[in-house]
Amino acid sequence: MTQIDVAAAPAAPGSRWRYRLKLAMREPATLIGLVMAALFLYLIAVPIISILSDAVTVQFGDERRSQSPVGTHTLYYLQRAFTSPVAHDLFWTPLLNTLKVGFGAIILSVTVGGVLAWLIARTDMFGRRWFATALIVPYMLPAWTFALAWTTLFKNRTVGGQPGWLEAVGLTPPDWLAYGQVPITIILALHYTPFVILLFGSALRRFDSQLEDSARILGASGRTVAWQVIMPLMRPALMSAVVLIFAKCLGEFGVPYVLGLPVKFDVLATSLYRSISSRQTGVAGVLAGAIMLIGILAILVDGYLAREARRFVTVGSKGSMNRTSQLKKWRLPASGFAAVMFMISVGLPLLTLALSTIMRRPGNFDWSNFTLDYWIGQDLPTVAMRTGILLSPDLWQAAMNTITIVGTASVCSGILGILTGYVVVRSNVRPLSFFMRQVTFMPYLVPGIAFAAAYLSLFAVPRGPIPALYGTSLILILALMADQMPYASRAGISAMMQLGKDPEEAAQIVGAGWFRRMISVVIPIQKGSLVTGILLPFISGIKGLSLFVVLAVPATDVLTTFSLRLVDYNYTQAANAVVLIIAGLAYGGTVLAQKLTRTNLAEGLGN
Repeated sequence: MTQIDVAAAPAAPGSRWRYRLKLAMREPATLIGLVMAALFLYLIAVPIISILSDAVTVQFGDERRSQSPVGTHTLYYLQRAFTSPVAHDLFWTPLLNTLKVGFGAIILSVTVGGVLAWLIARTDMFGRRWFATALIVPYMLPAWTFALAWTTLFKNRTVGGQPGWLEAVGLTPPDWLAYGQVPITIILALHYTPFVILLFGSALRRFDSQLEDSARILGASGRTVAWQVIMPLMRPALMSAVVLIFAKCLGEFGVPYVLGLPVKFDVLATSLYRSISSRQTGVAGVLAGAIMLIGILAILVDGYLAREARRFVTVGSKGSMNRTSQLKKWRLPASGFAAVMFMISVGLPLLTLALSTIMRRPGNFDWSNFTLDYWIGQDLPTVAMRTGILLSPDLWQAAMNTITIVGTASVCSGILGILTGYVVVRSNVRPLSFFMRQVTFMPYLVPGIAFAAAYLSLFAVPRGPIPALYGTSLILILALMADQMPYASRAGISAMMQLGKDPEEAAQIVGAGWFRRMISVVIPIQKGSLVTGILLPFISGIKGLSLFVVLAVPATDVLTTFSLRLVDYNYTQAANAVVLIIAGLAYGGTVLAQKLTRTNLAEGLGN
């Protein structure tokens, strides 16, 4: 009787916990998850903590000004950034400029993108399917591609160097048009208009036309239908596009660098870059923290709007949702408007850059002025670029660095993404799955320039057994891996959620170990997701600038930083040639990714 009572007695809570832990530790997913959790903790969380720590810790060289020894806690940098006489230059003016540029870009992109989204999604405009893809090409290209095209056209002699095309023909653009807020706002609006087309257009395609018809039957005017029926249902998608555009503008570095820095028009990203360049590590930590905070708030607002969007659900037949409006006499003008926007946002910038690379003197269209010297010439009359760009060893070294660094980081990101998905879906330890899901998403909340500053703070000096990595390719690989984990991990989690346990369990029954099951079962089934997890970081890394401009040195130049150095040297033709190469690689990579994964960016991103 006693034995029965003992056996039937419930186990102590501590015993149950130890038993579950023992079972969990037998699972490969748990062991792999613990190793990867430690890796991500060091590669993602620790750099962010490091840069934030610099903001409240006395840095070397600031002992006298902070009146505290190195390493002690201080409020000196916060006071310097927010309330000191130089605070306006360091933070408040760049913050105001960032807000003005961001909101200006939002207004322009929503206005233009909203009209284009409606024309593509809800009308019978000529070439609707072609424009659905063509009008999102600006997002496939680096944003500062358009900044260089702008300077080629509108540059004046305010900052010296070669004249722009307009000045070359006798028309001197004013400073406000050549540099600063206006061109930065216009370029960012053109670059992020595809966000509105994709997100707003996707919502319009799902909208049930029967609701509109019902309102008209009840006597509602066109304005009433638009503002009281359509817009409330479109508001979540539209606001999501607004928030994402603002978050992107917040961390944008390339465009303000090209068009703002020459006239000291600073935004938060370029102010942070100035602080890093002048070795003001503590102030850089404050600025990085401010950018992170604003970015996190923007993403949280977007998450809230995404949850709110679930409240706005309409039900209707497939035919009613796909019914389009007849433009009649406005059909041709509508197509003309879309064609003009394509030319302004894609055709004209790329044509300008291409022509600039084969002109000896800017803006001179005489046949004698055209040459291929800047591509394949030798003995050029320039100090540092003695050959055409295709014959320059520096270009090929930068290209090799790009392939090595970005390629290695992309492959590692893809593999880690699949493993993250495996741990999140297969592990029975819920806290571990939750931590893996959240820590791999953290870089998405941090703009690239701030994340680069965090890596510089952590790896610029030796820390314990880890040597100083600044100036090496390894720091770029690690930073790019961590920065791309949100996309790679989401691809891996999505793939593993669609893969049941049956194939893996069948292999386990016949004696296959975990590694053999991954190589022979999981990865072959999920090869499409693995390709996506590799290609997307590769494309992003090819055209990325924020990480590399902070962490790269001349010996580790990639194509983006190499082109930016040419911009600084006023070698316009060579810089534009490199940018065209980058744009071609980014666009070609995007198309290849769509072919291999059988997806369509024009349809997929909107969802």
